[in-house]
Amino acid sequence: MPIHVAVLPAEIVQWLNPQPGQILVDGTLGAGGHTRLLAERLQGAGYVLAVDRDPAAVAAAEQNLRGLNVKVAAASYLELSELLAELDVKSVNGIVLDLGLSSDQLADENRGFSFHSTGPLDLRFNPEEGEPAYRLLARLRENELADIIYQFGEERLSRRIARQIVAARLEHPVQTAEQLATLVRRCVPRSKDGIDPATRTFQALRIAVNEELKAIQIALQKLPALLAPGGRLAVISFHSLEDRLVKEAFRSDTRLNVLTKKPLTASPAELAANPRSRSAKLRVAERIAAS
Repeated sequence: MPIHVAVLPAEIVQWLNPQPGQILVDGTLGAGGHTRLLAERLQGAGYVLAVDRDPAAVAAAEQNLRGLNVKVAAASYLELSELLAELDVKSVNGIVLDLGLSSDQLADENRGFSFHSTGPLDLRFNPEEGEPAYRLLARLRENELADIIYQFGEERLSRRIARQIVAARLEHPVQTAEQLATLVRRCVPRSKDGIDPATRTFQALRIAVNEELKAIQIALQKLPALLAPGGRLAVISFHSLEDRLVKEAFRSDTRLNVLTKKPLTASPAELAANPRSRSAKLRVAERIAAS
């Protein structure tokens, strides 16, 4: 069974407002929390198309969501237009993207998402695509590593960290998440907010390995065209780089009416029950009817 708890669940249901007979999309299936909430409110009429790049998430969802009106596909949210065309669907009533990691991915020792993982530092959402992070650390020049850590992690000590990675790999290349986290902690002082000093570096490498920001930019251009008039696009982001892209895309897209002037965040009750929701920000926009 999945251990991940979906963030902002009440807000997603409230703002997408699923109704029987509708077709909805969960573009980041993960552990299936948002998909389940949406599908249950369709009451057997209509369905949720749920996709994820992670084959493990898709396999688990096919078991955990059995009995609900859900169609699951191993794919990126960038492929939604093709998937909907195959289903002969011209438009949908709502789309949700949750851009965060799931607790199930963090718990998988072979993925390297957890700082304490002793397995390979992979960080790919789909282990069959792209280059794992440990190979990136082994081949990039010091300045290239520093740029990635600074640009995608907003880490001001990026050059110090890159220097240490290059020095370490002369003897023992960084192969695991635990090794990288230990190295970064030697470079970055612990902050007063309790966030692990390695957080920004891991974020940067994960974004680079999965080309996340590029995917989000493309998706924000493509997804509004899939919405029926009145259909809503809800995006949950977890750091300033993502949130900035969503904010600017919503504001500049003439097809959309922004419904959340400021991002919605977790309630005190949710924060107490699920501390990982502390950095979640939800923005929602609605498709305007074509004139």
